[in-house]
Amino acid sequence: MLAVGGGASAHAADLDLPPPGAFTIVVIPDTQGYFGEKTKLTPDSKDPVTNPVLANHIKWIRESLKDQNIVFVSHVGDVVDKNNEAQWQVAQSHLDGLFGLVPFGLAVGNHDVNEPSSDASLFQRFYPADKFRRFEWYGGSFEARRPDQHDFANNVNSFQLFSAGGMEFVFLHLECNAPDEVLEWAGEVLTRYHDRRALISTHMDLGIRKKPTTREGYISDPKGRMEWVKVHGARGNTAVQMWQKLYRKHANLGFVFSGDQSRVTAMRISEPGDHGNTVHALLSDYMSAGPLRLYRFIPRQNKVQVITYDTTRRELVRRMIYVPDPAQHQFMLDYPMIVAAAQSR
Repeated sequence: MLAVGGGASAHAADLDLPPPGAFTIVVIPDTQGYFGEKTKLTPDSKDPVTNPVLANHIKWIRESLKDQNIVFVSHVGDVVDKNNEAQWQVAQSHLDGLFGLVPFGLAVGNHDVNEPSSDASLFQRFYPADKFRRFEWYGGSFEARRPDQHDFANNVNSFQLFSAGGMEFVFLHLECNAPDEVLEWAGEVLTRYHDRRALISTHMDLGIRKKPTTREGYISDPKGRMEWVKVHGARGNTAVQMWQKLYRKHANLGFVFSGDQSRVTAMRISEPGDHGNTVHALLSDYMSAGPLRLYRFIPRQNKVQVITYDTTRRELVRRMIYVPDPAQHQFMLDYPMIVAAAQSR
């Protein structure tokens, strides 16, 4: 059972410990809560730029690596709110605290590039592929074959390899509205590592299906896999197209994580791929506030426990303004991990 505690323990005393053999993948939602000079939240401030929520996320992860058996950290994009050097410097000051401690990957969101041109030069300067190559868990990134593919390359689309619970994983991080050549590359990666369990983080997947025409529409319009794009224009793929062209085709794919939709906040869809495998798609965008997601894999139960945890308040999240149902924040998913022979031992 999960237990809610009152203190801000350095060892996350408000969470129970994972059962034997379990491990945790952390998914960080959009972190657009920047304060200080020329930020969206405090445009008239003269204070230095800060991001207290991202700072708390990384601090909590570093403190909880052992207790929660954290084996991987993923960011679903919109690392910054304004694609400028000041915000990337702050993001880097926090995210670099993960290097050497745990494998991690970053999906590039629409706020992480110059919209609508998809210019990712600042991301590529602060988080180029060369920064990751010294780690054995870094698999590589999309490489440009033409000048018009430069914005997709140099770690803008990347993959990582890691092991946990006696299983081998490949984790892809795909940019927002990834173009066809990126999806073809991603398909080659999933095929090459077909014997590994696959996970994907991308920025836009679940949310408001069609681009809203009213402010209220961003809250109440029909929800599902998204059918509109924010970057790359006609070259960009919608979430529906990414499902059709990539996700559904690979038997080893089990999870797609996304963000982007703060007023949808939390949502999930589980549907079969072409090979009968269940693909769990999970949106978490907690309005750049304190919550993040813990995916606790429990091999002996063939379950993944999904925990939404606020690293600022140091408490479990039960409800949010747009999603008051606690079952959308704390729940279990089926995910086969142990074959019958192993279970009978």
